[in-house]
Amino acid sequence: MVATCHRLITAAGPACVAVKLQLACFERLGAPGWAALERTASAARDAGLLVIADGKRGDVPVTATAYGQALVGETPTPWGSVAGLGADAFTANPLLGADALEPLIEAAQAAGAGIFALVRTTNPGAAELQDQPADSPLHERLAGIVDAAAERLLGSSGISGMGAVVGATAPELIGRLRELMPRAIFLMPGVGAQGGKAQDLGPAFAPGPAAALVPVSRAIADDPDPAAAAERLQAEVWAASGA
Repeated sequence: MVATCHRLITAAGPACVAVKLQLACFERLGAPGWAALERTASAARDAGLLVIADGKRGDVPVTATAYGQALVGETPTPWGSVAGLGADAFTANPLLGADALEPLIEAAQAAGAGIFALVRTTNPGAAELQDQPADSPLHERLAGIVDAAAERLLGSSGISGMGAVVGATAPELIGRLRELMPRAIFLMPGVGAQGGKAQDLGPAFAPGPAAALVPVSRAIADDPDPAAAAERLQAEVWAASGA
């Protein structure tokens, strides 16, 4: 696993700004998987790339605190502090409410890291819950939680480290979500194997080219030439951003 990840980082890294590591693919292997995760994160950093830990964590506040320590912080023990993964950003599940998200925001703030809360996911079943109208669709209410926390992780550019996962598979929602979250960085999975298209993502970049990250996994990893695939996708994303 580590060799495969390192090969892809070496090949595709020059066309990328970050590596999004799907934690489940490592955690299913137990302790060796966590060791592989740490080695892969280290290889990404050595290549000058940011590390995004994609675990979609979310739980009651006491457990959310532990998740924050594991991903971007450290855990105090009688024998000294134990460092976590040291990711630059991570994904979080806000469906338990703002109080459960709070410890994760605090952890990101303390570490100078970013957080991407799920707002509108890429899976087909997302529409069953996230798009159903009430007073407003669930994805709009989640967007409100993200925007309310944006000031706390606001950078000098005016863009916040309090970001949102906004799937590229529902491009008709992107413009409205950008209106609701004008300062958030969007993490936009779904381009490639899930059917999303980079050219549909223009509204996400309204605040500027740094306002969205477009992670692409299978369309790069499964290509016979990952470097060329990454370069093609980079060009498509830059064109969509208007840069």
